[in-house]
Amino acid sequence: MPAWEVFEQTEPEFAERVRRLFDAGRHKTIATLRADGSPRISGIECQFTDGELRFGSMEGARKGEDLKRDPRFALHGPTFHPEEGKEGDWPGEAKIAGRAVQAPARTTDVAGAQPDGEMFTADIGEVVITGLNSGASKLVVESWTPVQGLRRLERD
Repeated sequence: MPAWEVFEQTEPEFAERVRRLFDAGRHKTIATLRADGSPRISGIECQFTDGELRFGSMEGARKGEDLKRDPRFALHGPTFHPEEGKEGDWPGEAKIAGRAVQAPARTTDVAGAQPDGEMFTADIGEVVITGLNSGASKLVVESWTPVQGLRRLERD
């Protein structure tokens, strides 16, 4: 699976739209897998930095332990409900799925402080934007995978 930078180079306009949707709000939601295989949903923050999608976990937190055991994740950007009468203006929502790679421990951050917790970078398996067509009459699902590239599906 490629890093964010590879996806960004492959589909720059789609990647920019995904980033705008993710940057529209601070809080995102991540799904990880518990030891028994059942899903866990957690709040999380993430950032796009130096060609990588990064997110962290407090030391000993369940989501970090989940990712170290099974790196598969699904990350959902902030969501906003379409405004009644202005559904065509709704920007949609973005999701990213892939595998988390634990970043090497740093002794200090850019401010010289000791970092708390663990940092992960994402290898990208799938990126999706779900929105509406211009007439707000159909659901539009745009998705990208490394194998299939960018696809668009409209549904009633």
